Amino acid sequence: MADGGEWDRRSLLRGAAVVAGAAATAPLLGKATTAQADGNDADALFKAGKFAQAGRLYEEILRNDPNNLEAARQLGYVGLLSNNFPQAEKYLTMALKLSPDDKETNKLLGDCYIRQDKFSLSIPCWQAAGKEIYAEWFAALRGTPYQIYGDTARLPWQQMDPEPLVEASVNGGAPKSFTFYTGEPWLGMSAAVATEAGLTAVAKQQITYLDGTAWQYFGVLDSFKMGDIELRNIPVEWSETDQASPGGPDDGIIGTWVFYHLLTTFDYAGQSLILRRPTPETARTARAAANRAGAEPLPLWLASEHMLHSSGSVAGSGTQVVALPIGGTSECAAIMPEETARQLGVRIDYDRPLQTFGHSHPTVTYPCYPKEISLGNATAKEIYCNTDPDMPLTPYGFDIPNTLFHSFYKPYNLTLDFTGMNLYIARGKAS
Repeated sequence: MADGGEWDRRSLLRGAAVVAGAAATAPLLGKATTAQADGNDADALFKAGKFAQAGRLYEEILRNDPNNLEAARQLGYVGLLSNNFPQAEKYLTMALKLSPDDKETNKLLGDCYIRQDKFSLSIPCWQAAGKEIYAEWFAALRGTPYQIYGDTARLPWQQMDPEPLVEASVNGGAPKSFTFYTGEPWLGMSAAVATEAGLTAVAKQQITYLDGTAWQYFGVLDSFKMGDIELRNIPVEWSETDQASPGGPDDGIIGTWVFYHLLTTFDYAGQSLILRRPTPETARTARAAANRAGAEPLPLWLASEHMLHSSGSVAGSGTQVVALPIGGTSECAAIMPEETARQLGVRIDYDRPLQTFGHSHPTVTYPCYPKEISLGNATAKEIYCNTDPDMPLTPYGFDIPNTLFHSFYKPYNLTLDFTGMNLYIARGKAS
């Protein structure tokens, strides 16, 4: 959710999907930084996506200055990006003791708790961070959240474009058509589906949406069944607006919070969504299948509660952090800040502006054509992309020169292992 409650249920819109500057970013240390890290500047290393190296320097700063709030917070953030919860909790708690009202620390610690399903512990953090809607919502959760029933589900896609759709059942009702998108945090649905399921709002807020406003409601869902996998007692959001979604009709959207409770394969080539209970055995099986397909394990980083990142490149940039909104809808394979495109000499077609929306707000993007974009060994050459003059290069405290979208993934299958924090991408259908 963006600050001010301006994140909508369908933040990725058809035509061009724009990762806009809605991110809460932890302030960096010291002087202004660039991505040219010299190995001795923790902030520069962090900004360049060299998180482990930056972490070691933040530790050194803390040894010399135990009361350094920024170093403690950044070291906690480094742990949180890789789901290293002991490290994240240790240093974010340390930062909170140094400054109990610090909003950025409270946001990060609140995120750390909800990733571990410790929703009640997160409530004071969200209150201190000014996200009262989260505090109200999570206070309504009782018992064990995200209970998993079943072991494996393979959901065939009802369609690929303009967005993938799969069937799921809400509170035991008839199957509904849900899209999925890792650029969205929670499980969301239409007001009609929520009413049919008998949901009761425990919190609500009005948000800006396209050319007007919409209402968001938050509650707790008893059951969400995707094939042979069922999740019980999960937080859910639904929206009500009189404006048609530019992305086309669907009954709801499945976000990252659902997927990081499972071992998930987005099988674009096979047009199926494969969900597994996350156990050591299923993780070993996924790794073995990836190895057979020649897929190298790539790092998986999670920022701002839901946004996935890994290692890739654009137009000869060398290995850098790339963002991974998987699912959703977009004709372009990637979008990059105008700053990135200009620095790397990417051809931009300014004669063909595209008036679209990003994060519910109007924006204008331009077609661009990098010679190559990659995610690990997966590459696309001379493919249609977009550039956005308003897109920030550093939305989460580190540089993101490229964000990959729906069309890039079509020849591949991708598996997300949130236990080992690895991503596997392989060409062709998943085995």
